[in-house]
Amino acid sequence: MRAGARILRTLMKILLGAAVAVFLCAIAFLILQILGKNSLYSRADSGEMLQALSEMTVKLGGDSGGGIEENEEWMDGDIRYQGIHYRYNEDVLTFLFMGIDKMTEVQKAEDGYDGGQSDALFLLVLDPHRKKISVIGIPRDTMTEIQVYGREGEYIGTAPGQVTLQHGYGDGAELSCERSVKAVSHLFYNLPIHGYCAINMGAIPLINDAVGGIELQALETLDFKNFHVKEGETVHLKGMNAYYYLHNRDTGSFNSAGRRLGRQKQYLTAYADAAIGAMKKDITFPVTLYSTLSKYMVTDISVDEVSYLATQVMGYSFDGEGMHSLAGVTVMGEKFEEFYVDEKSLYELILKVFYEEVE
Repeated sequence: MRAGARILRTLMKILLGAAVAVFLCAIAFLILQILGKNSLYSRADSGEMLQALSEMTVKLGGDSGGGIEENEEWMDGDIRYQGIHYRYNEDVLTFLFMGIDKMTEVQKAEDGYDGGQSDALFLLVLDPHRKKISVIGIPRDTMTEIQVYGREGEYIGTAPGQVTLQHGYGDGAELSCERSVKAVSHLFYNLPIHGYCAINMGAIPLINDAVGGIELQALETLDFKNFHVKEGETVHLKGMNAYYYLHNRDTGSFNSAGRRLGRQKQYLTAYADAAIGAMKKDITFPVTLYSTLSKYMVTDISVDEVSYLATQVMGYSFDGEGMHSLAGVTVMGEKFEEFYVDEKSLYELILKVFYEEVE
């Protein structure tokens, strides 16, 4: 009896200890979520964008002054365009993701303009009202105002240039990312951007294989030394093949960067489904991936913010309708291709993704 009682007490202690451990882990995870949410929403201010959009609304023949109708509630920053009353969604979270043309782990640049170009740029938008994920692909050759620096890091001024170049004017780390965020925000009428993540292209195999690879149909024929695929062919991308599909292009072919952006968008759509599936199986997947990529990645998104975001996106939807491209025209500049955004289309895209209709 005494032996049985001792065993029972031991089991009770073990069970109680396990219960306490689970409880403490749950509390810690909850605290991480709260801290993550508070820090994310404290980062960005929409004031400059609301002013810029109001001015663009007037330019396009809309109304930013109210024109209040009966029983209509009008707030500062509201606009009316094509007869519809819009209001900025202050709860939207926006992140800039960049793929940097370096295969190595992150290393600070030796001079002020060798930070590496951002060959891929995407805005990831999380809308908690509609429980929806949107992704906006930004062509690397998009012309916008960028900050120019000298070899020693001295500021020279601003000039029109391809947005991909902005990351190069910096240290290849935080400074390059912060300047890229500013350039993209300026392109989108000073859009608030809550965080950034720049990943060297050498990490693509790690990202890809973390979800078991990605299967898709090739959008175009690619015939390179290390990778061959025909348009329409079904391929399961593993390891370096994912890198080749996302990175390779024929630079001698006009608008090859635009076609590559199409492949990147296709891949992201498939990867989002795979990643959400992985999170449903293991809620810690984003944190694990974060740790795996740490040496190849520069980001201001902290672990507690990742924890918060992971719990949010589990209930979000993402499909083809959430994938957007900038409308515009690609022309040949003096040396390189230049993409010019259609202002009206960009304005309407911002209304669609970041604003809500006021009933």
